[in-house]
Amino acid sequence: MKILGLDSSGLVAGVAVVEKDNLLAEYTVNYKKTHSQTLLPMLDAIAKMIDLDLDSIDAIAVAGGPGSFTGLRIGSATAKGLGLALQKPLIQIPTVDGLAYNLWGCRDMVCPLMDARRNQTYTGLYEFTADRMETLKSQCAVGIDEIVEEINRRSRPVVFLGDGVPVFRPYLEENCQVPYSFAPAHLNKQRAASVAALACRYYREGKTQPAAAHSPDYLRLSQAERERQAKERQEEK
Repeated sequence: MKILGLDSSGLVAGVAVVEKDNLLAEYTVNYKKTHSQTLLPMLDAIAKMIDLDLDSIDAIAVAGGPGSFTGLRIGSATAKGLGLALQKPLIQIPTVDGLAYNLWGCRDMVCPLMDARRNQTYTGLYEFTADRMETLKSQCAVGIDEIVEEINRRSRPVVFLGDGVPVFRPYLEENCQVPYSFAPAHLNKQRAASVAALACRYYREGKTQPAAAHSPDYLRLSQAERERQAKERQEEK
C-alpha cells in the first residue's frame, strides 16, 4: 500500500508518501508563499528524490477541511486532478483528525486548535488507545470558550496543538482548569505525513471515493457568504 498525502488546509503546505508503515518522503513548508506556488513543485521534488512513479501509488489522501478556504480549494483541486489523471481513488481526511494524529500515543486528551477568526476555532477532542485514535468530539467550528468549557467538564489533562495555539493561548492560560501542555514545534502544525498515515487505515477500511466525487468540507460559510446573507437579511427588514 502506497499513499500520497497532501495538506494545504492551513498555513503549512505539505506533501508526503507513506508505504505500509514507512514514511518514504515528506516535504513541509511554512513560509509566506501561496500553496499554489509550492504544492506541485514539492510533489515534483519528492518524486525525483525517491524515484516515485505516480502510477505506483494506490490512493491520494488530502486534508479535506475545515481550514483556509483558498488552501482547501488548492489541495482539493490538486488531489482531484491527480486522481482523475492517474485513475486513482481519493481519501478525504478531516483536517482536525489529521492534525490530532500527529500526537499518536499521547496519554493525555488531544485538542487541535485552528484559528477560524472572530474568536472561533476549528477543533475537536481525541484520545489514543492501544491501536487507534478515538474521537471524543468530532471536528467542529465553535467559540474558544465552548471547547474550553467542554475540556474543563471532562477533567482530564490535555495537549493543545495547531495554528490557533498562539492566538488563543492567553485565553487558555486564564480559563483552562485542567493540566495542559502544548505540542512542540515539529508536531504542532498540519503534516502531510499524518494525513497519509491516517489514510492507510482508511484505505484498509474501504473509505475511499472517486476523484470526481470529492469536495472540501468547509464546516461553515465563507466570510463573503456570511456578509451577503447578513446584507440580505438587513434588506428584508
